[in-house]
Amino acid sequence: MKSLPQLSFKDTLVLVSYGVLLGFALGIALSMGVVGLTNTLILTAIGILLGTILGIVLAIGRSYGKKPLSLIILIYEKVLRGIPLLVIFFLIYFGLPQIGINLNAITSAILGLGLRSAAYQSQIFRGAINSIPEGQIAAAYSLGMSKLKSIRYVILPQVLRLSIPGWSNEFTILLKDTSIAFTIGVIDLMRQARYIQVREPNLVLVIYLFIAFVYLAFVLSANKSLGYLEKKYQMVSYKTEVHRWTNGGIINGNVRGKRYLQIIWQCTNS
Repeated sequence: MKSLPQLSFKDTLVLVSYGVLLGFALGIALSMGVVGLTNTLILTAIGILLGTILGIVLAIGRSYGKKPLSLIILIYEKVLRGIPLLVIFFLIYFGLPQIGINLNAITSAILGLGLRSAAYQSQIFRGAINSIPEGQIAAAYSLGMSKLKSIRYVILPQVLRLSIPGWSNEFTILLKDTSIAFTIGVIDLMRQARYIQVREPNLVLVIYLFIAFVYLAFVLSANKSLGYLEKKYQMVSYKTEVHRWTNGGIINGNVRGKRYLQIIWQCTNS
């Protein structure tokens, strides 16, 4: 694994600036209430994790599953992407109790965020899968790998690295979407701001300007951090090596298949 890129003085200065900005934002958020900040971070962390895991499963099922499974996943993606997040929250929190499923507010919000994010993340991961030459699967088969092992050891490591730019964008979108969770009773930053607004009605503009600044600082800091992560794990030699070994035609035999996968793994871990 290659090390993090060398930071110039300018990059170091930018990182320090973002650190100060984030620290100031955290100070404002904590002054409004620890519970609100904690719940916002919990919603973001668990929501994006749930969306990532489910999104990978959906992308693999859509790309390598049989037609009925692919069709079901396609319907899921279109439905979840077509329904506003607020409506999804209401369906889970107020609708599920009608059929005997009772979830508290924060669990409902996490489930709504995760399920909707998965519908978008599946597109990100599927795009990465489609960018990988099919010859890699053929090479894995030539070495006696099963379909599951081929996906696990050959395709998935590359997919995760190729998906970082799109995933970063989805992360910041989900972070901002957590602000809707207060509508079903979650005590997040927006709910804490509402409490302060009730006590200090003359400070409405100042309160929500502070909230806007906190979210902006979180998003900018996340984008910058994920940008460095993208640089660290980018696959620089990927295209050159892949085309050199796929232009020769279909891979035949264990020797060429093994050499092909050695190149792919070297590119993936460079």
